[in-house]
Amino acid sequence: MNKKTKWLSGSLVIVVMFMALVISALPRQSTVNAGVDNGYYGKKAKYVFFFIGDGMAMPQITSTEIFKGTLTSDNPMNQEKLSFTSFPNLGMQTTHSSNSFITDSAAAGTALATGHKTDNDVVGVDPSKKIKFKTMAEMAKEKGLKIGIVSSVSLDHATPAAFYAHEGSRNDLYEIGIDMVNSGFDYFAGGSLLQPTGKKKDQTNILDIAKEKGYKIVNEPDAIMNLTEKDGKVIAFRNDLAAESAMQYDIDRQDKTSLADYTKKGIEILDNPNGFFMMVEGGKIDWACHANDAATTVRDVMSFDNAIMEALKFYALHPNETLIVVTGDHETGGMTVGFAGTKYTTAFSMIGNQKLSFEEFDKSIKNYRETVGANDANLEDWLPVLAQNFGLTEFSDFEKNRLQESLSASMMDPKKRIKDEHSYLLYGGYEPFSITVTHILNQKAGIGWTTYAHTGVALPVYAQGVGGELFGGYYDNTDVAKKVMSIMGVEFQQ
Repeated sequence: MNKKTKWLSGSLVIVVMFMALVISALPRQSTVNAGVDNGYYGKKAKYVFFFIGDGMAMPQITSTEIFKGTLTSDNPMNQEKLSFTSFPNLGMQTTHSSNSFITDSAAAGTALATGHKTDNDVVGVDPSKKIKFKTMAEMAKEKGLKIGIVSSVSLDHATPAAFYAHEGSRNDLYEIGIDMVNSGFDYFAGGSLLQPTGKKKDQTNILDIAKEKGYKIVNEPDAIMNLTEKDGKVIAFRNDLAAESAMQYDIDRQDKTSLADYTKKGIEILDNPNGFFMMVEGGKIDWACHANDAATTVRDVMSFDNAIMEALKFYALHPNETLIVVTGDHETGGMTVGFAGTKYTTAFSMIGNQKLSFEEFDKSIKNYRETVGANDANLEDWLPVLAQNFGLTEFSDFEKNRLQESLSASMMDPKKRIKDEHSYLLYGGYEPFSITVTHILNQKAGIGWTTYAHTGVALPVYAQGVGGELFGGYYDNTDVAKKVMSIMGVEFQQ
């Protein structure tokens, strides 16, 4: 090697070492996002729809498309796309919070709403709980846009709260409710509030405070559907809600108001010359996945998709002014298309035989427990019920043993049940017989689950409309917020 070659080789080593030192000195988030472009320099979007399927990742989306295929064709390989999976722009987002690779909805919602990481359980503030992060909805409101927040779960739940609240814990429900009515947003709809009078039920009702601040509270179905932009600021939810102040699972909904209905009504109320921003959450996708109930999950994803179709109708009228973004906040349940017992086969049509959610089935179990009692419980009593409500008519000896064991566990008073690791791994804290029935049905269909909590996988991001091309690539959930802000013409605040 001559002197010149040695000099060039030595210089290259020095440059590489220098670059390594520079990269190692960068903040972790800057390194991760080094190649991500969040700047949009075209005409700003006047109308922005942000759809969040809570707990929804590729397994939930793919499962729903396979299930939809069974509804429209006898071809076992038919897979029918959802409206948003045909969007022209697709990216992927990472979801970790600032203190865990497996985020909760509070931290993920904060990232999606503000562009900032925070710890699990925290809503709209930094991990120290001292710095408030301004949300894209708050910025849009200041810009003169009308704002709508729609969710199938309670309006003070973590994801909707992330767009208007700034609290140290997602469990500070009364304080979150106060933040909601203080936001001045124009349209809240779907679920109600979990603690309208506080934890001890001794505080002024938040809905009374809302009325004092100019909100119209509407609870009756006809009154909700008759709302117009002339009604001013509105909080709309039906009185006949399901558990935890949430809307019914779509599989149980029957003729009750749907997520699509609230989305359509929101468009009517919010549409104005200055534009609007609307966040719509399919919140019970997550709840169904926590309970490992595939049939209920796919029905709620379909309901979520119906809401997106309402936005697409509006988009068709305003294609050069509208942005629609669809994503999730995290995956729930570790759902998979595939189960060890079915190997390379699936039979998704089987979950179409399920007539009700685990939540509704739990009511039957409770009634049986209180009527029959532990000593007289008999699996034979349930076989006609399982056939009628789940399409389950044939069981292996192994499956019958699982059903018998779980039925015995369900006959115990819930307050007296043993809460150990074995019990949790089997039932996840849910009604033992109910979750065993859905597990068996799902497994026969070729669907597996790994957890009753969330997972840390990356999620798809779909976009259509103004600035949609910005959502291609692989980036962090905080970048989703920054992209939406840039396209909307509001400035991300460091």
